[in-house]
Amino acid sequence: MCCDNAQFRAGHTGTETMQNSRENMRAIHFETPGAPDVLAISEVQKPTPGPGDVLIEVAYAGVNRPDCIQRAGHYPAPPGASPILGLEVAGKVVAVGDNVPPELVGQEVAALTPGGGYAEFCTAPWGHCLPVPDGMSLKEAAAIPETLFTVWHNVFERGMAAEGDRLLIHGGTSGIGTMAIMLAKAFGIEVIVTCGDEAKCEAARELGADLAINYRDQDFVEAIKDYTGGAGVNVVLDMVSGDYVPRNLKCLAEDGRHVTIAVLGGMQATLNMAVIMSRRLTLTGSTLRPRSDAFKTALADEIAQNAWPLFTSGELKPVMDRTFPLAEAAAAHRRMEAGDHIGKIVLEVAGG
Repeated sequence: MCCDNAQFRAGHTGTETMQNSRENMRAIHFETPGAPDVLAISEVQKPTPGPGDVLIEVAYAGVNRPDCIQRAGHYPAPPGASPILGLEVAGKVVAVGDNVPPELVGQEVAALTPGGGYAEFCTAPWGHCLPVPDGMSLKEAAAIPETLFTVWHNVFERGMAAEGDRLLIHGGTSGIGTMAIMLAKAFGIEVIVTCGDEAKCEAARELGADLAINYRDQDFVEAIKDYTGGAGVNVVLDMVSGDYVPRNLKCLAEDGRHVTIAVLGGMQATLNMAVIMSRRLTLTGSTLRPRSDAFKTALADEIAQNAWPLFTSGELKPVMDRTFPLAEAAAAHRRMEAGDHIGKIVLEVAGG
């Protein structure tokens, strides 16, 4: 597993129980779905780790677009998951389940969670945790898991991106977009992004994007055709869907792969299947949250071997936008939905 004891840094001082004795905790709660203002601090029961779980005292929690969609009532938590928002956290392990090595108690981890991150304590399967090294802040650590897991699976596994390929990323300065730019460049992939204004295009270039297209001023299909001499891109990472899909397919090279990870522009698309057949295009996509714990553990293992060292060494760092106190989760959601952010928004839970 990615959290094999050998992968956690040396210097652990023991297996003593460090679990806070309080039975309740502060968490972000909403009674009914709606706009960001439905979010409020509440006292709820502290979770108990299951046999394969760790209990994390949360320092920071990442804010992601699926959180906003769940709050609005369109993305319910999967069966058995906490109804509390929050798909990634960083903090200290304070208790473990019966099937988890006790040596994890006291360790700082970044974790992909099935939910529950907007709270003082959160459980997560121990196989979904990554060790936080010396030199990495917990704020940065909390900004990594959701986007790293999503990009690794969809760009490198489903999209089969490899050195020498060209990758088109829509939403280049989102949390997903910035992560995809950094990882792709680290593995020798040429990157093209679309953004909504010149400031965001410049931010994407500074991260390493080879071409940043302001989609409000340019037709990205024509811009990519001109830039590539008509060759196109090998992979598209699409968060828009809707009427973007047929335009994306015009950007693909033969044998290209189109990977959908969100449907912000609509769930329906009109396609010419004869073109897809004749150019041997592959259309795929995924959602991470409903996948099994075993799948996410296997994904974490692959990430621990191939991508996590880029962050633990300091070669890559998440792009940070703004940090909000836990009590201001509504403001964090408003910023995300306004689309003004560049990189990751996080909540400070300890003291927040």
